[in-house]
Amino acid sequence: MTMESEPVTTVSTVPSHDGWTLDRTSIVAGALVAAAVSAILVTFGAAVGLGVSSSSPTWRDASIALWLLSGIFLILQSLVSFGCGGYLAARVRSPYSSSVAEETERRDGFHGVASWALAVLIGGVAVAFISLAASRSTALTNPPSTTEPSVLSYEIDHLFRGPRRLTAADTAPVRSEVGRVLMTSSSHEGVSSDDRAYLTQLVSTVTGLTGGDAEHRVDMIIAESKRAISHARAAGIVLAFSVATALLLGAVAAWAAAEAGGRHRDGMPLPAWMLHSNRFGRRRVLGKTRDFR
Repeated sequence: MTMESEPVTTVSTVPSHDGWTLDRTSIVAGALVAAAVSAILVTFGAAVGLGVSSSSPTWRDASIALWLLSGIFLILQSLVSFGCGGYLAARVRSPYSSSVAEETERRDGFHGVASWALAVLIGGVAVAFISLAASRSTALTNPPSTTEPSVLSYEIDHLFRGPRRLTAADTAPVRSEVGRVLMTSSSHEGVSSDDRAYLTQLVSTVTGLTGGDAEHRVDMIIAESKRAISHARAAGIVLAFSVATALLLGAVAAWAAAEAGGRHRDGMPLPAWMLHSNRFGRRRVLGKTRDFR
């Protein structure tokens, strides 16, 4: 009696994702890596002084070159951090079983952009949390009614500079009120004549200066306050533009890096636009030299 063996069916261990969805694990991993690398690079940039604003009065002396260098560094760190996140998101994702190369690259790019979006959200939540904690700390130490504008702290110090010294409890409400008056120096109409006269009288009372000297100091501080506010506004515009540009370019870097990560995952060569030719007619791919002649 002859026994016939049944055919053995081999089951592929590679999961099929033809009806594909986003791989949440790879996206979260890429976003966390992007956020971590971004935090490291931003901290390094702040440590070496690449910032357009600071709590110190010396930020007013920042040159246009420093602003430009800070913006370029912000963009470069965005390209590096989001590129790392996008590459990892595609590199560790499960491969698709039966997809054409163009569709696979598109799906990898979507994973890179998703990791970019999640990393931006993580960064935004972290910044909001830090700002909220700082504002609560400031509110506990200085009530809102006695908090002066930090951008004009130096000007207010200069305004009340003199031989007479008042206690902090006496000067805090006065400095807050004076700061609100000086903030109007950046408006179209500027500081009104009534506010100017009030500041002159206040300076004369606190510092002991005569009427003419007090008026001269008030006029000088008003002009300096206007320049300081204008400088701070310009720094804010440069910073906002740099952040927006860095985030947009970060999305592009995440997409491109995800395509590269997907190709490395599938054992495929990089596309032509990612290859760099040298003068010997060769192309280098991630440190490996191949001759295409």
